[in-house]
Amino acid sequence: MTDWPTKRGETGATGRTADRAEQGVAPTCETSSQDTTTLEPSGGYSPTSRPARGRVERLRQKLSERDFAVLGSLHKLRLLTGAQIARLHVVGGSTATQARRTRALLQRLSELNVVVRLGRRVGGVRAGSAGFIYGLSGYGQAVLEVDGPTGKKRRRVWETSPPHQRHVLAVSELFVQLVEADRDGRVDLLEFQAEPGCWRRFPGAAGGVVILKPDAALCLGVRAVELAVFIEVDMGSESTPTLTKKCQAYIAYWRSGIEQQAHDVFPVVLWLAEATRRVDQLAEVIRRLPHETQALFRVGLLSETIHLLSAEGGEQ
Repeated sequence: MTDWPTKRGETGATGRTADRAEQGVAPTCETSSQDTTTLEPSGGYSPTSRPARGRVERLRQKLSERDFAVLGSLHKLRLLTGAQIARLHVVGGSTATQARRTRALLQRLSELNVVVRLGRRVGGVRAGSAGFIYGLSGYGQAVLEVDGPTGKKRRRVWETSPPHQRHVLAVSELFVQLVEADRDGRVDLLEFQAEPGCWRRFPGAAGGVVILKPDAALCLGVRAVELAVFIEVDMGSESTPTLTKKCQAYIAYWRSGIEQQAHDVFPVVLWLAEATRRVDQLAEVIRRLPHETQALFRVGLLSETIHLLSAEGGEQ
């Protein structure tokens, strides 16, 4: 395939994204209400009310810079495992020290009721607290002064179905890996938007508004090259017609010229799958698209994402 669309130039911007993530001020986004069900709260907290200002302010005073960083990551990505939180926010020291600090951090945030631990583990019982899935509570949303998934009403937490949780955590894992690659100097992570902050709206053929829904959008510096990428994490559950329809939505958005006018380049659409067989299926979907549009898309294994993105010039 042809070269990836890039912006040529120096990418040594001040304030690397990994540092911003540590400080809890990386780009954030609200949670989509899609595929979610709100859990009934405990402790007398109403899911349709806002926490009392006095209590929220007292909570803020009890939170450290790291605490705010964790809450910011949960707001940005919706769900994280304990292990992912540790890799983002508990760095340095031995493995045992990191594990101990992570347990204490998550226990404290849970006791303050700013995060909620969901009822299932990733990796089995032996994974311990690192295997639990965490979400931002209504009090956590109030502390950050952000809204819940349905608008202005605060929610203690929103829990998705297991398949959707798996998909959300796969996107979270990609972000964590990119932050780690940034720390190692392999890439410069300039921007990462998860859903719904990465969605794009454009006029449809019938005059209505079409919403393009990538799983993530990122801007990545690789040496002197700046890559713009839309991410589609495929979990193998969608049919060929559905995949084709998604590709056609990207093509329609490309033809609108809106992205190019705003950012000078149209991001490559990178489809990521867990198995080689699925990669082949996705590649076949792309081969059936109009020839002039095929260069918009790339396909690769989810396990090889960082390698694909960090390759010199973004070339395959």
